[in-house]
This record gives sequence, C-alpha cells and structure tokens, in this order.
Amino acid sequence: MENENLFEEVEDVLNKLRPFLQRDGGDCELVDVEDGVVKLRLMGACGSCPSSTITLKAGIERALMEEIPEITEVQQVF
Repeated sequence: MENENLFEEVEDVLNKLRPFLQRDGGDCELVDVEDGVVKLRLMGACGSCPSSTITLKAGIERALMEEIPEITEVQQVF
C-alpha cells in the first residue's frame, strides 16, 4: 500500500513537469518506484535528445527529491 501511495505522489509531481517536456516534443512514462528509486522512460523528443540525461537528473530527479523525501534517485529505462 505504501508503494502505491508513493507511485501516486511521483505521478502527481511528474504531471506538473509534463507540460515542460511536452512543449519540447517529449514526455515521460513512470515505469516503477522501488526502494526510493524512480524508473522513468523518456518518450518522444526526450527519448533521443542529447540533453535527456540533464533533463532527467537536473530537472526531474531534483523536483521529485524536493517534493518527496523518500525518493533517492531517478533512473532512465529503455
């Protein structure tokens, strides 16, 4: 049950960030949240963008860790 709530919290934060990704022709899909690690799939323009690592770490990861203390890392899955 706790993991389900965490999944929903992460999804809520991602929904706030999505307009910025979509503006650049991309998006992200939440794949899993396990032991504080969020697994994301970057899609559209974000999936092949050379800056996707920066987007993932400096943008998405920072925002998630600021809003949800249980989150320790964001990993990209393909």
